[in-house]
Amino acid sequence: MKFLIRKAAGRYQNWMLDWENGLANRSTDRIVRPFEFGLEWSKNWPCCQDIPYTDQDPVEYIEQLNQRAIAQSHEFFAYPPPTDFRLHKEGESEWLRFTSPVATPYPENNTVHCLWYPARGGGRKAITLLPHWNSKLPQHNALCAGLQRLGISVLRLSLPYHDARMPAGLQRADYAVSANICRTIDATRQAVIDSRACFDWLEQQGYQDLGIIGTSLGSCYAFLATVHDPRIRVNIFNHCSTYFADVVWEGLSSRHIRESLEGAVNLDTLRKMWLAISPPAYYDVYPKKKKSKFIYTRYDTTFPLHLSQQVIEGARKRGWDHDSIELLCGHYTMGEFPFKYLTGYEICSFAKRHL
Repeated sequence: MKFLIRKAAGRYQNWMLDWENGLANRSTDRIVRPFEFGLEWSKNWPCCQDIPYTDQDPVEYIEQLNQRAIAQSHEFFAYPPPTDFRLHKEGESEWLRFTSPVATPYPENNTVHCLWYPARGGGRKAITLLPHWNSKLPQHNALCAGLQRLGISVLRLSLPYHDARMPAGLQRADYAVSANICRTIDATRQAVIDSRACFDWLEQQGYQDLGIIGTSLGSCYAFLATVHDPRIRVNIFNHCSTYFADVVWEGLSSRHIRESLEGAVNLDTLRKMWLAISPPAYYDVYPKKKKSKFIYTRYDTTFPLHLSQQVIEGARKRGWDHDSIELLCGHYTMGEFPFKYLTGYEICSFAKRHL
């Protein structure tokens, strides 16, 4: 009997991994772009301005920037609240737009776009939802609508360099995560700040019970946002992992980025250069009493299982108030039947119960 169970489990795993790889390889527009330190992107980072760049090793300099950003992270992720929030009705949809507090060289990226799903009845519960890397509309819209029906209003944020924020000439959100070290840090900082600005608007509308949902890359952004924003009470991390560098290095979705990185840096160096945008850098200051849900998958080829398990182990060791669940699918297959409905149930039930 045990042999039959193991054999069946092996067949399921092979089937799932074949399905996962097939979905991952549908994209044929991944481009191997050149490795760059991108030091010019660090010029406007707060708390780092007094660290001069001389003729030192760029790696050493970027590591210094990361250490300062971590030590003074509340300043690094600080921002002037937007003053130009605009809510527009476009067809059947409502859009919230405002100027990102983080300015970039790309005008398209400097305007934040959020789909607004107001719940009927005017309750106090609201969530900001951060999609996955390279997400496109209408992805995640069904989840927003489901939460809306449960009495929870939702802002679906278009991440930096995504959707209408994508600079001309790009087909993918390559500037959000890339082999340009400092641009990737800057995009992450912008995503965290844009997310926090969404809560400024929600507060202005009278919402008091606030939560955040992040999927994949959005999960990393959500973690960094909740660490630095006490207004966020409930967190749902759909896919979870540890160091930003490890996911890029090991993940199937980012193999084209690793191809560029490998000729310039190793994993240990990359981990240090992206430490300020990695959740483990803030584990010891994570607010333990916030309600948190971690969702991860057994056959994940993008957020490898051992990295997700390290997150859960860290949460247990530090006594965070959290739930976790492992789904028997992978990163891409989570978006397919029946797993998308299982994931939706886990997200909606947790949000409904704790907001």
